[in-house]
Amino acid sequence: MTRLSLSKSSLSYEQRQLKTFERFLPSLDMKRKQLMAQRAAARAALEWTRAAMAELRAKVAKGLPMLSNLEVDLSGLVTLEEVRVGRENQMGIWLPILEGIEVQVASYGCLAKPHWVDGVVDELKAILALRVREQLELRRLVLLEEALRTLTQRVNLFEKVLIPRSRDHIRRIGIYLADQERAAVVRAKIAKDKRRREGLA
Repeated sequence: MTRLSLSKSSLSYEQRQLKTFERFLPSLDMKRKQLMAQRAAARAALEWTRAAMAELRAKVAKGLPMLSNLEVDLSGLVTLEEVRVGRENQMGIWLPILEGIEVQVASYGCLAKPHWVDGVVDELKAILALRVREQLELRRLVLLEEALRTLTQRVNLFEKVLIPRSRDHIRRIGIYLADQERAAVVRAKIAKDKRRREGLA
């Protein structure tokens, strides 16, 4: 760590630094608050998706009890073909956004499978879409939390380290310069008094 220079130029530098820190801190804090709101919205969206999945599972369990019949093979009936994911910029953070999904339904004969399989296909497509949405919303939440953690560290650096350090440096330099000024005044008075006494002698 460099030693603090106790001079007027150093005082001026520290005052400029303090003004800069105090100017940037409110905007960083505002961005942090906006990110906190975005994170809360992302959490709410994730909770909504999870609640919708639980509701759909309960609906399937109640409306399609015949799914417990293991003689009817439903494996590979619905598969995820493609997930289209875009990106959106939220306060400088690129977050994934779901643009669409493609689901492939395996062909099955109407006479080979029971009539309720059509309903199962619809429910499987819905649950698959909700699972994809849940994964995406979880990723958004993780990215927002990482960004918020970084921004909080920056705000804390300004609030708890840089601004107090600059204020302390300004205080120390001010005390030193004031002491030097007083000492110069005292020396000038002593010299004046000495010259006056020598002039009398």
